[in-house]
Amino acid sequence: MSGFSIGSWCVLVGLVVKTRVGRKGAIYLPRRLLERLGVSEGDQVLLRVENGKVILEFIPDPFLLAVKQKPWSETTVEEFERESEREQAEWNAESTS
Repeated sequence: MSGFSIGSWCVLVGLVVKTRVGRKGAIYLPRRLLERLGVSEGDQVLLRVENGKVILEFIPDPFLLAVKQKPWSETTVEEFERESEREQAEWNAESTS
């Protein structure tokens, strides 16, 4: 996860941008900062306070992470189904014994 601190400045490895607190406490992050982090509207953010600073950590979407990853194996639907049935049979055998 990429993260950055916000005091009265936004900071991310060589990028420093001053921003303001808007209505209802909204803090708008510059587009170039969001693009550099790979963050989009609707992404989830974890907020915490440390030593008087607000720390933001963007929570990656597990589905998007899976889609973006380079495939590391190949399988057919039939192979997947056989493996699933084998695993279920093993689990059922273990749970009934």
